[in-house]
Parts: sequence; structure tokens; C-alpha cells
Amino acid sequence: MGGSSSSLAGSDPCADKLCGLEDVPENCITTMFMYMEPPEICLLARVNSSFHRASRSDTVWEHKLPRNYKFLVRRILEDQQRKGEKDKLISRKKEIYAKLCRPNLFDAGTKEAWLDKRSGKVCLAISPKAMKIIGIDDRRYWEHISSDESRFGSIAYLRQIWWLEAVGTIRFEFAPGKYSLFFKIQLGKPIRKCGRKTCNLDQVHGWETKPVRFQVSTSDGQCSMSERHLHEPGRWVYHHVGDFVVENQNSPVWVKFSMLQIDCTHTKGGLCLDCVIICPFEYREKYTYFN
Repeated sequence: MGGSSSSLAGSDPCADKLCGLEDVPENCITTMFMYMEPPEICLLARVNSSFHRASRSDTVWEHKLPRNYKFLVRRILEDQQRKGEKDKLISRKKEIYAKLCRPNLFDAGTKEAWLDKRSGKVCLAISPKAMKIIGIDDRRYWEHISSDESRFGSIAYLRQIWWLEAVGTIRFEFAPGKYSLFFKIQLGKPIRKCGRKTCNLDQVHGWETKPVRFQVSTSDGQCSMSERHLHEPGRWVYHHVGDFVVENQNSPVWVKFSMLQIDCTHTKGGLCLDCVIICPFEYREKYTYFN
């Protein structure tokens, strides 16, 4: 019986041939990549030439890009082209994905958009320079401070004011889903002392008297409002304003957001405003916020 088995094995021309990764069909690799996250795809692209070719497939990266990626290309990447960055922006889907994962400034550098590298979902940041802020052009009340802690290289610092009002809007084509909005603020003026970063709290006052009102609303009637006293001086805090839901694909949405403290019975000051963040709802845990 054993001799018979041995004879059969010896007659099979494929018996001594072992299959390796180089034998996997490229279309099978492409299909496998469609179920993997982008960092894993880029890692496996180093295996061999078949994996490398499959990792560059438009079929794979079309599946990874957000459903509103054509809007992002028009709003952000083509705007960069007009400013002189004449490289291959739209030649391959993988290149589009890689470019959108970088921090991309638009609207004269007052807004920034980027994709999460793993999920491909879009996040936004809006600078104070894109908002309407009472007294922002009067140095008695506000000043812009250079800061390497800011996505935009500078922050708006409130010296002292009676009427605090910062309002912003953005018209953007979001992919369907739920989104959260945050104000990133700090009590205290960031300074360098003896080469070290620290925070000057001398001008912080007035925030314990009345709460600050945060609000977000959308053009389709959604609205969320919260009030809270500001505290924890000396550290950046992402204050959760509210959430909104986008249901329609390829339909731009107006989002309006504000931070108000308009009780004129007392002054307030010593506040830094860095930016407003809009991110997918499932990423909200990345930020410190208060409900």
C-alpha cells in the first residue's frame, strides 16, 4: 500500500512544486487589498512585484477614497494646481489618497482638510482668521500670536473685552455620516520662558461669572447648543459644541458655529482661540471635551 502511494506521488508532475506568494494571481491580491486598511496595503506592497502592482490599482484606491473625493479634488487639489503645484494630482487614485491624507490648506490658508489614513474619512480645521470676531482688528482687545502648537501657525489671543462673539461658517460637501464640532481654546497666554513653553495667566478673568454659549447649526435645520463655564487654565481643551448628520451625497451643507459671552456687566480676557475642528462622530474620543 505504501509502495503504491509512493508510485502515485512520483507520477504527479506538481508533487514537488511548492506554491509561493509569487504564484498568487494579481486579481486575487487586488481583491484582498480591498478589505485591508491603507497602511497594511502599503506594507504588503513590498512583498514582490505582483503585490506592488496590485497596491497601485485604481480599483483598490477608489474603494478607499471617501464618496465625496471628487469634491475634495476640485475644492483643494485643483486649487493647489492653480497656485503652481503642477504635479500629477489626478493621474492615479493612490496618489489622490496620499495627497488628501496630508494637511491641505484651502480658502487662502484659513481652512485645512485631511483624511484619516486608516479610514479615509475627512476632518476639517477652521482658523480664527476665517471667522467674524468682534474687535479682532483692534489690538486693545485681540492680537494674533505665532504658535507652533497651532495647525495654522498662529492663534487669536483675547486681552480683554466686554462682548465676546466669534462666528464662523463653512460650505462643504461632506460624505454621508455623523460629525462632531469642537472649539479648541485655552485660558492663558502661551509664552517662552528660559527656552521652555509656559502659560501666562495674569489676564485670565471673567469666565467664572457667566457661562460661554457654544452653538452649531446647519442649512437643513439641525441645531445644537451648549453652555459651560471655562476652566482648566494653562491647557488646550477641545470643547464639544454639538453633532450634525449628513444624509445626502453630493449635496453641499452650510455649517454655522459660534462662541458667545455677551453679558456686558463684566469684562473677560486671557483666552486663546486656536481653531474649530469638524471630525467624524466616531473620532470624538480623540479630543478632550465636556458634555
